[in-house]
Amino acid sequence: MHGNGINGITRPTGRRAVLAAALAGAATLALPTQRASAASTLTNGGFESGVTGWSTYGTTTASYYEAGGRSGGYRLAHYAASAYKVETYQYLTGLANGTYTLTAWVRSSGGQNSAYIGLKSAAGEQRTDLPPTPNGTWIRLVTSVAVTDGTATVRLYSDANAGNWANFDDITLASGSTSLSIKGADISSLKKNEDKGAVYKNASGSTADAVAVLAAAGMNYARLRVWVNPVDGYCNKARTLTMAKRIKAAGMKLLVDFHYSDTWTDPGAQTVPAAWSGHTYAQLKTDVYNHTYDVLNALKAQGTTADMVQIGNELNAGMLWPAGSTSNWAQLAGLLTSGANAAKAVSSATKVALHLANGGDNSLYRTWFDNAVAHSVPFDVIGLSFYGYWHGPLSDLQANLDDLATRYGKQLYVAETAYPFTLSGSDSWENVINLDSELVSGYAATEAGQSAWFRDLLNVMEAVPNGRGLGAFWWDAAWTAVAGNGWDPTDPSSGNAWENQALFDFNGVPTDAQAWFKHR
Repeated sequence: MHGNGINGITRPTGRRAVLAAALAGAATLALPTQRASAASTLTNGGFESGVTGWSTYGTTTASYYEAGGRSGGYRLAHYAASAYKVETYQYLTGLANGTYTLTAWVRSSGGQNSAYIGLKSAAGEQRTDLPPTPNGTWIRLVTSVAVTDGTATVRLYSDANAGNWANFDDITLASGSTSLSIKGADISSLKKNEDKGAVYKNASGSTADAVAVLAAAGMNYARLRVWVNPVDGYCNKARTLTMAKRIKAAGMKLLVDFHYSDTWTDPGAQTVPAAWSGHTYAQLKTDVYNHTYDVLNALKAQGTTADMVQIGNELNAGMLWPAGSTSNWAQLAGLLTSGANAAKAVSSATKVALHLANGGDNSLYRTWFDNAVAHSVPFDVIGLSFYGYWHGPLSDLQANLDDLATRYGKQLYVAETAYPFTLSGSDSWENVINLDSELVSGYAATEAGQSAWFRDLLNVMEAVPNGRGLGAFWWDAAWTAVAGNGWDPTDPSSGNAWENQALFDFNGVPTDAQAWFKHR
């Protein structure tokens, strides 16, 4: 698995000395070209002893240590004014057999042909690509491999174009493995799209069932939103039951996302369903319980028990306004607890998740979940929406995830993410993201850029401490543009503002990003 500027640092312009000067007078020292001796433990992972213990291969002058470490005084840099290929590595022997995890902190200009950390053994090699880091902050990456003959090679690799750079620091190797259990997508709009004539294809271009195509790509978890009484009759209980059968038949797990509304809910809208209008707080608690229990029990009765349930959607400011606003946490807690209790009453094995937007905003999450814990709201998992073009750099997501994992001891997942594969559209409705100025630095609006975004986000989730990062869901992956299935469920003439962020292109063919459903 394979990933721009440094905050406050001028981009290199052709000479290593320029980079060094931009790093506030940092010393720049060339690596020796001879191979280092094999060792039984990783040494000098922070480069505080220069490059002792490390070897290089390739364009050796492009690999050197310099001042400006993440936690100490020094770091490893890959950079040259002309195209280069270089590997900095340690060959380890005498390891006890077992699974090992390599951890590294990295920064990168982006733009390389390939740049990654790798861990290689007789059993094979696992790599994790460096993401572009537009704000210059460090990102922690991990990769793991089984050691079967006592040996392993730690690899820091760049195949780069002129002027590309990468930094590495605080490299460690420890027992343990890494992986993701959720490689998922929200496919809530699929059934309506199909009914309105949308066609999906497999990678060969043959017409195919979208669920089957996604499953074949490696998707293992599907997310479905549930509305109470939507005007168009989709995303309701009956449609959810139908879709759940297809999802489970494809071998996937199921996440049910309760909105507790007849339409979209998010940080700016939490509208009470028409059938519950005028109800008291006490009645709303009963409404939440009964609706949650009814849908989940029906799913269980047909053999498609939900594996996870979101009690509300993007709850930054609460739910069922005004009764469940965050301005009245006691009442919000009562509504959330009512939904969670209903879910557990149907199946104690179903995980209960609470989901906020703005996944890079640690202050929001601390305030919200501190209140949830203080009011004894029961939950198993924390869900985050993270759209890079709205919510900041991946380093903000990682910092928030790290804090949440430690502070609350819960598993975490990205409930929603997406990125465009083009800035054009296939209908006349203006797309949510359609300008170059809206893009995340380092990620083009191309299939390659969309794929890199999914890859890098999954890699951040894999690096959550103590295995608490579950994975991610791509939002509305099958919502291609088709007449009659627009943004407004009450207006059949409304258009689709999302089709350039789906995981099927304008011809219904899978985009390259689907390959990352096979992330380890």
